[in-house]
Amino acid sequence: MSRKKVAIIGGGASGLLCCIFCAREAFEVDVFEQNSKCAKKILVSGNGRCNITNRSLTPHDFFSDNPSFVTDALESFGFKEFSQFAASIGLLLDVKDDGRAYPLSNESKSVASLLLSHAQNLGVRIHTDTKITDIKELIEKYDSVVIASGSEAAEHLGGNRDGYEAAKGFGHNIIPTYPSLVQFHLNSNIAHKMSGVKTIANVTLLINNKKDISTNGDVLFTNYGVSGFAILDISQRASIALMEYAKVDIAINLLPSFNAQKLSSHLSIVAKNMPDFSVLDILVGLVPLKIAQGVLKSLEIPQETSAKEIHTKLAKKIANQMLNWRFEVTDTHGFRHAEVSGGGVDTTEINSKTMESLKQSNLYFCGEVLDVLGKRGGYNFAFAWASAYLCAKDITK
Repeated sequence: MSRKKVAIIGGGASGLLCCIFCAREAFEVDVFEQNSKCAKKILVSGNGRCNITNRSLTPHDFFSDNPSFVTDALESFGFKEFSQFAASIGLLLDVKDDGRAYPLSNESKSVASLLLSHAQNLGVRIHTDTKITDIKELIEKYDSVVIASGSEAAEHLGGNRDGYEAAKGFGHNIIPTYPSLVQFHLNSNIAHKMSGVKTIANVTLLINNKKDISTNGDVLFTNYGVSGFAILDISQRASIALMEYAKVDIAINLLPSFNAQKLSSHLSIVAKNMPDFSVLDILVGLVPLKIAQGVLKSLEIPQETSAKEIHTKLAKKIANQMLNWRFEVTDTHGFRHAEVSGGGVDTTEINSKTMESLKQSNLYFCGEVLDVLGKRGGYNFAFAWASAYLCAKDITK
């Protein structure tokens, strides 16, 4: 009796895990990868460390037009099941206090090479530099076809719209896509002068002048605008708002441990005690030099202004700017620089228990090609693994 054949399009996280589970059940598996090597996104994720999953996974950690879709996948192949799978291929995890899990080696190469080695040892045939253009032809040749081709994020790593176009060919609806975990462009003549400076701040996203969400974390000023973990964490909501032509701003609180009264009082006291200081000298005791210069420039206060000239009103003005510095967001830094993409194949047309298309039997989708987007912290990998597992489980049943 001939073995059943599976074709998997995409040799990223979900494609590799799916091929392993199919091959373990003695299926004949072909993986078609358009890049010259598999797992390119795994290799660069987490700055080369690969935040591979998270100990705490709930549907609330994901964004989708169909929010309950992720529940079956997370319940079937959550943190515990993934950890057991990882251990079975010799990949041990280092779980941090905040729940983020990394390979014990602290190197993403471990993840990519162990997945690939195991797949090849099981007899999976991996075809690199191979772009599939006709899925219908594959469906005739194979018992099952899995589209695990990812999203259009990070096009320099092979991100593209192929999976969406293939899905459309079978009548699937595509939820509009947008870049996420992505940096912002600002309408500012000051931000670029602070380029390269990183600080810990509280950042509030404002949509049509209303507070949306706030987060604490790194903020890194750049020549195009602003980056850093705090920015990435609010980028999903900002990206959607921009797509809907809303007015988008951020308010940066440079000193979250102060309130306005405490900060203006501090500025006044230092000015009184150090009358020969300049206003810049006083601010440099609180924030990096370039940021201090930027705050003063934004208020049109000469940086050489003497401490003697800092009256209560001026101290309050400076304090308010440092705790609520507004910038208009004009755009994201685009799909090329985004870690992931929101939107994708409409999950109301996919069986949430099996990841099979409801429009074409034996056609499956897993990973980022679907309209499921995780928060930063290992959630996108978690869904890639879980959805791939459900595909393989149904194919091999």
